[in-house]
This record gives sequence, structure tokens and C-alpha cells, in this order.
Amino acid sequence: MKSSRIVMLCLLISLLAACSQPVAQEASSALPAAPASSPTADATQRKTPPTQVPDAAGPAEDTHLANDNRVTPPQGPAPIAGTDYIAIPDGQPFEPANGKIEVVEFFNYICPFCYQYSPRFLDWKSKLPSDVRVTYVPATFRPDFAVYARAFYAAEVLGISAKTHEAAYKAVHVDGTLPGEGQTIDESKIAQFYSQYGVTAEQFSATMKSFAVSARLQKARQFAIQSTMNSTPSIVVDGKYLVKGRSWDDVLRIADHLIAQERAAQKTH
Repeated sequence: MKSSRIVMLCLLISLLAACSQPVAQEASSALPAAPASSPTADATQRKTPPTQVPDAAGPAEDTHLANDNRVTPPQGPAPIAGTDYIAIPDGQPFEPANGKIEVVEFFNYICPFCYQYSPRFLDWKSKLPSDVRVTYVPATFRPDFAVYARAFYAAEVLGISAKTHEAAYKAVHVDGTLPGEGQTIDESKIAQFYSQYGVTAEQFSATMKSFAVSARLQKARQFAIQSTMNSTPSIVVDGKYLVKGRSWDDVLRIADHLIAQERAAQKTH
């Protein structure tokens, strides 16, 4: 009986884990812990990729068909600072845009929890009103994360990220055509994967090493440190609030409240 309870406890702890930053990586180990949420679906249950984002633009610049009439009051109790979110000192959006409330999702293709979370996040994103813009920012706090972050920004620079964003998740976690956690990260395999989307492997490899990609990575690292983010997936609303939560749905519920709070604040200015 005692051993059964220990097994059950271990299973519960594993479900509450997220891809967390190791000690003494790029962001400071003294940063407060980012939220770790329990996944709602096991990775083995995802056999097909979720709906692709539109091909017209990369995922960093969201173009979902939003409607101002969709603005509805958020559900549930108002979030509490320090419990449901962390207020970011002097926080600013990653990519400010007039009249837009920015929602950043910190992610990485190699992170299994990001993969599990992606369908729920895409569904939520598709229902956002037109004054909300979603921006994807790849985390870089592990060496294997950093390579895939370069791949994300290379795809963005080459204008193919809308086609490849969900496909990269599937290649890592379902098809096994891209290296996953614990495997040797082969950049030539990554370049070959992206060559299916209108660029050559050589062109993609060169872009991964380009100044443009390095500059975007540096900006992403600085924003992660400013946001006190150290686990993935994580959500930051308008650069001001790092969302916490007890589950994926709870994270999105809290984000809805913080978006509404920012909308109200903008109307008073």
C-alpha cells in the first residue's frame, strides 16, 4: 500500500512539471519560478497536427480572423497578483503596436509540454478579438532549445514560419524526423526538414547563422530575463504580467482577465 502511494505521488509530480530552465543557464537562476501547469492531454494522443495558422504571415505576427464583436467579459474570479500572475517591473511589450494588446507565448519545439499545450492555445487564439496580437518567442535557456530557437527565427526571416510552426512540433514529437529531448541535435537534419517549404537546406543553414537571426535571439533572451520567465510554455500579457495557473485552462482564463484589464486601461488614456 505504501509503495502504491509513492508511485501515485510520482505520477502526479510528473504531470505538474514543465520544461524548466536549469540552474546557471542564460537567464538568472535567481529569477522567480515561472508557472508550471498540468497538461490536459498526453503527447501520445496527438497523432495529427492541429490546425495550421494562415500562410500569409509568420506566427510571430498573428493574422487570425478576429472580430471586435467577440469581446466578452472574462470568466471566473479576478486574478490575484502574486498568486495568479507576476507583475513585471517596468514591463514593456516585446513588439509594441499601437492599439494592440500583446500576448507572448514562450515556447520551444523540443519541449513536450509546449507540444501538448499548442492545440488548446491555438483554439483560444482563434477566438481572440482584433485588438489582441499573439507573438511567439522561442526560449533559449538550454543548448538544445537555442538551436530550435534559431530554426524558428530562420523560418521567420525566410517567410515560411506560418507553414512550419506546427509542422516542426509534429516532426519532433510524432514523426521523429527532427531530434527530440536527449537526442543529438543535428542542424543538417533541421535544415533538411525546412527545405520542404520552398527554401534549400543550404539557404536555411546560412540563415540560421545570420546576423538577423542572432539579433532576434538576443532580443528574445533579453525579453525572457525581463519577464522573469524560466519555464515553457509561459504566457506574458503586454509585457507586464507573467501568467501563472493550475492548469492550461486556468492560465488562459487568467490571461483573459489581464487582457481585459489592459483594454480598460488603454481606454482611460
